[in-house]
Amino acid sequence: MSELKKFFNQLTPLSDESWDKLSLLFTPKTLKKGEYFIKEGQTAKEIAFMENGIVRAFYRNNEAVEYNKHFFISPCFIGGYASLITKLPNQIYQQALTDCKLLVANYTAIKELYQSCHDLERAGRVLAEHFFVQKEKREIELVLLDSESRYEIFLKEFPHLEQQIPQYHIASYLGITPTQLSRIRKRMSRARHLST
Repeated sequence: MSELKKFFNQLTPLSDESWDKLSLLFTPKTLKKGEYFIKEGQTAKEIAFMENGIVRAFYRNNEAVEYNKHFFISPCFIGGYASLITKLPNQIYQQALTDCKLLVANYTAIKELYQSCHDLERAGRVLAEHFFVQKEKREIELVLLDSESRYEIFLKEFPHLEQQIPQYHIASYLGITPTQLSRIRKRMSRARHLST
């Protein structure tokens, strides 16, 4: 729970009273590698704070081709955010790429605390703003940048992730094939080698 408290206090400081009420809503849960936190078609009811682990968010098209949308690296929140807000069925899968330690809470129960805990409501708003900025940045990168630039950004934003997950997941996230990713990596390795 200390990681969760630290995370909230980095968003905006919470009073002891707000923290006491909020902490009661979270229950520990483990998600094994390969298991889903939420699938397409489910209506989201829970949000989870990931204390440890890696989760991927992805779409699956009619031909069962998967497109990685985002990687969640602890500490962070996961959950079908659009579904939580709209109460409509979720469209994005969230799957554990490693064993994960979670703290899970009912989203409606958290929102009910907003009435009496304005600092918590502010934290929720700041978190939503972070999600929005992240989403817009990612959309711009996919449209305006070439695959090599996107890969360089991936390496900066997710250091060490490349050693922890399969290459095809990274290629899918970048919107390229594993073969294209392999070529980019070789080209960058050669360029680094020549510059030393």
